[in-house]
Amino acid sequence: MSMIEKDLQPGLPSSNNPKILEKLFKLTERQTTVKTELLAGITSFMTMSYIVFVNPIILSDAGIPREAALAATIYASVFCTLLMALWANFPVAVAPGMGLNAFFAYTVVLGQGLSWQTGLGAVFISGVVFLILTLTGVRQKIVDGVPDVLKSAIGVGIGLFIAFIGLKNAELVVANEATFVGLGNLTSAGPLLAIFGLITAAFLMAKRVKGALLISILGTSILSMIVGFIAFPKALSDVVSFSLPSMSETFFAMDIMGAVGYGIVSVIFSFTIVELFDNLATLIGLSRKAGLTDENGKIQNLDRALQADAVGTMASASFGSTALNAYVENATGISEGGRTGLTALTVGILFFLTLIFAPLIYFIPSVATAPILILVGALMLSEIKHISFDDYTDVIPVFLTIVLMPLTFSIAQGLAFGFISYTLLKLLTGKRDQIHWIMYFVSVAFIINFIMGGH
Repeated sequence: MSMIEKDLQPGLPSSNNPKILEKLFKLTERQTTVKTELLAGITSFMTMSYIVFVNPIILSDAGIPREAALAATIYASVFCTLLMALWANFPVAVAPGMGLNAFFAYTVVLGQGLSWQTGLGAVFISGVVFLILTLTGVRQKIVDGVPDVLKSAIGVGIGLFIAFIGLKNAELVVANEATFVGLGNLTSAGPLLAIFGLITAAFLMAKRVKGALLISILGTSILSMIVGFIAFPKALSDVVSFSLPSMSETFFAMDIMGAVGYGIVSVIFSFTIVELFDNLATLIGLSRKAGLTDENGKIQNLDRALQADAVGTMASASFGSTALNAYVENATGISEGGRTGLTALTVGILFFLTLIFAPLIYFIPSVATAPILILVGALMLSEIKHISFDDYTDVIPVFLTIVLMPLTFSIAQGLAFGFISYTLLKLLTGKRDQIHWIMYFVSVAFIINFIMGGH
């Protein structure tokens, strides 16, 4: 995902910062203040809070009870964001990743026919794998071994996949027996409401309104009630509750042995590849924007941030949600001067407070969240600017990666064709020196998965 970023405006150091906050977050050392950090946290929360409504709807498509999915989404976001704040001192909030949730729901559960409990088991094991790879330093080496063109292609492909899901949920794209897909009925209420939400969100984003996506979701939902597409809440208790939503239906419901029995390599490997590049690249980019690099270019506490991400993913699976990602939308908070974990702590507290609006999830129709998927997908296309189209041994793998993700309705399939074709083309054209050893391992793993009947 990507957001329009402002020029950085660092806060000014202050000797008036409370001692406990100064000790925890090193505010003066990073040239910021409590006020600046709080404002940055509020800004980051406004730009990424849409995930609270979008993620449960995606997970409910996989069969996870919506209220439990909402609770799991919020608790997982709070838990890992607090780890980022207090363990890594990063001004970065974390939540279930867009793309990772789609991969879980539509590729792993619906596409491969696994139960959502087995899917959560795979997510948990992937968290364990992430932690091992992080502690051993292998995680960075894997990312370094994948060519930049494929890293960019993965982002673009996932963007198209997410956008396609959004178009489908909005009923703007529907099944067609003659042409496989076709345009939906633009005179019916659902598509019209989705178009309203899409235009509203795009307009607000163009005007750089904070919370544009959240405003669009709520505005489209209210309009849906007004036109009779969904019912109005009958009482205040229908939208606000001071009793916390329960995640009892999903808490530790993951089936780890089921994931192992199904064939851990194919599912876990795909989760690992999808999560590795997106999250690590985002963390590195955000930390550099926040000025958290030393004179040698090394990022302060990056290892702790990666550890927090891995532990957070295990916790998320235990709660009943998917793998976590650092959101690029954090760039908006960093642009407001966020430099420390106090920014993330602020976001975590605000995420927790959204629990009182848990009942509201039942009054958010899919046509209100579908435009957000479309726009997030559109924003992810920015990665295409990093792709060179001069070398056919790059262009063809990139094309296969991008186009096969939405056309096969599977991120893993796009990855497989991209990695395998890249390795084969480089070998056949005598460009063996451009292939990192990790590419052989990845390609062979995908080939074995195909032979074993993986999807």
